[in-house]
Amino acid sequence: MLFESIRMSFVNIRKNKLRSLLTMLGIVIGVASVIALITIVRGAADDIGNRVISLGGKKIYINVIGTPLKQGLTHNDAEEILSVGNITGISPTVSGMASVVYQGKVLENVVVEGKNEVYFKADPDLLASGRAVNILDLKSRNQVAVIGFNIARELFFGRNPIGEEIIINGMTYTVIGTLKETTGFRPDSTNDAVIIPYTTALRVLGVKYIKTLDAYLEDTSLADQTIMEIKGILNRAFNYNEDAYNVYNMGDIIDSFQSIMSMMSMLLAGIAAISLVVGGIGIMNMMLVSVSERTTEIGLRKALGATPFAIRLQFITESIFLSVTGGIIGLIMGVLLAYILAAVIGISVSVSLSTNLLAVGFSAAVGIVFGYMPAGKASRLNPIDALKSL
Repeated sequence: MLFESIRMSFVNIRKNKLRSLLTMLGIVIGVASVIALITIVRGAADDIGNRVISLGGKKIYINVIGTPLKQGLTHNDAEEILSVGNITGISPTVSGMASVVYQGKVLENVVVEGKNEVYFKADPDLLASGRAVNILDLKSRNQVAVIGFNIARELFFGRNPIGEEIIINGMTYTVIGTLKETTGFRPDSTNDAVIIPYTTALRVLGVKYIKTLDAYLEDTSLADQTIMEIKGILNRAFNYNEDAYNVYNMGDIIDSFQSIMSMMSMLLAGIAAISLVVGGIGIMNMMLVSVSERTTEIGLRKALGATPFAIRLQFITESIFLSVTGGIIGLIMGVLLAYILAAVIGISVSVSLSTNLLAVGFSAAVGIVFGYMPAGKASRLNPIDALKSL
């Protein structure tokens, strides 16, 4: 009986190819939307999340606003924060804009950042070639520079920049290293930056104070206690004006971020699922029309002994076939769309098997739910009434 229902359903769908195709379109769009949106959101969340995690779940971020009397942290303030028991290292950041010149090539408004050796130790994958800023560069205030990917490409295309000299705001610096290209969602991209020792930056960029500082934790379970100790140092530095600074625990930020991205993924999936419901209504509409058109066929089958169950099974099978076929087509289109969008945005994505199974399974459920009423209507037709049109 099941095989015969499948065969008859397939024959009827082939007879009405255009109508069947238009009916499946809603399911195709719904499944493609679900697959593409969930995949892209997860890819973006993973890309941002991995970078945020690499920035440090074991890190405390200090942003200084300052006061009229003291606009930022001094070197001594930074050393006092380093002396806190649970802190393994600190990474100050001093930044400014400057022009960079090499053999007549001029790059205007380049971001120049002062960093220390801890910044590079915390992320060993930063360097593409050469070496990082070290402790000797900091103590001697050496005029050395590590250049970003785009800077290296624009100034030294086809050449090795290591050992070459560049001019930053009229002063000569030796290039000691290059940075890897940063791609995707990177709020801290260094592609267009030049990094120099922060002690040198304090001297040459016209900056007297440290505005941002990262403190690395040894034990994350003691993060709250460590933050309290850091706030005590900052309170003393800024005359107990708590509006002069902000302190953030990166671990808490990571947890909040992952929670928000999970909620966003569910929200987008819910919105996309509306398309599946719309597609299901289209299937129900087509099946109701099909019942009206095939009244005579149903009457003949019932007159020849077909049971209401057999009639119902045929129409539900037809509905499921339409929805599952649309789901598979939507799955293929959704995967292709996800990879195309990922390539344009610049993120890496992987299509989850559970997402695919859920989308196709949901489309099959749509076929059952929205095909049941037309199937029930067909099974309840009176054979005598159905045959009156003959």
